[in-house]
Amino acid sequence: MDEDVRDSRPSALADSAPPSTYRGRFAPSPTGPLHFGSLVTAVGSYLEAKSRHGKWLIRIENLDRSRETTGASKEILGALEVFGMEWDGKVIYQSGRNKVYQAALTLLEKQGLIYSCFCSRKEIADSSIVGIEGPIYPGTCRGNLGNEEQPGARRIRTDNRLIEFKDGLRGRVRQRLERDIGDFVLRRADGIFAYQLAVAVDDADQGITHVVRGEDLLSSTSRQIYLQKLLGYSTPSYMHLPVVVNAQGEKLSKQTHAAPVPTSDPVSQLVMAIRFLGQTPPAELTESDITSFWQWATRNWKSEKIPQKILPPRERASNQGKM
Repeated sequence: MDEDVRDSRPSALADSAPPSTYRGRFAPSPTGPLHFGSLVTAVGSYLEAKSRHGKWLIRIENLDRSRETTGASKEILGALEVFGMEWDGKVIYQSGRNKVYQAALTLLEKQGLIYSCFCSRKEIADSSIVGIEGPIYPGTCRGNLGNEEQPGARRIRTDNRLIEFKDGLRGRVRQRLERDIGDFVLRRADGIFAYQLAVAVDDADQGITHVVRGEDLLSSTSRQIYLQKLLGYSTPSYMHLPVVVNAQGEKLSKQTHAAPVPTSDPVSQLVMAIRFLGQTPPAELTESDITSFWQWATRNWKSEKIPQKILPPRERASNQGKM
């Protein structure tokens, strides 16, 4: 897996896979080594794909190279190999796909939906109401609509049409972007493309049919569906897994100092991961080898057992003590 092997052609990732073929993906950000929360997400997405005889692809989401930890991509891929997770096709790196993202942005500009924004975060916070992800952009710079040559961040104009999708765990999810989120950034003032645009483009280019990821990204889905519709892409199915949290109830991440997942006893970690996802492996599975683990897990995977929320360790222990 050579990190420098990249292809930025707009249709380079498309292939002839029939629409009925399950194509899932795991898309970590290389801000640090694989931690247990990321392992749980990887395992959930892997088992959803493999239990349906589907494909499982890897994408490294490294749009902002300043946030990337040197060597983290290779560490993550190496850890996945230790855990016996076999991906299909080559690994895709977002940092090599700016031309593809720019092509998509240009298509949206031609629809008259993109404008330059010069507002600071403080200005937005001071003049906004609070939505589901913080301050809602008040539309201060909407008068710049269509001025492609102006500097600044590039925002897309939203409206209040209802965007609705059925999540594999949470049922119907509804959002009105203008009311709940506001016009959102597709390319930052420093030229870095935003996550929402890159993910919509990459999922389409890779032919992703099913997105299984953490619930922290649930509120992003409507924005991605909005972009998919405007760009003429198909919308995949979505399932948002509960995220693993620490004793303080914080999502495991580099910011919360999450430790790298141990790889010395991979089967024990995998058993723990599927238990977090509501599965009930036999005790002896911990003593098995990697191949036997995946055979059992794939054969017995039941997504309907996944809990919608994973309690912090302290609360889990308290609840178990009451049983």
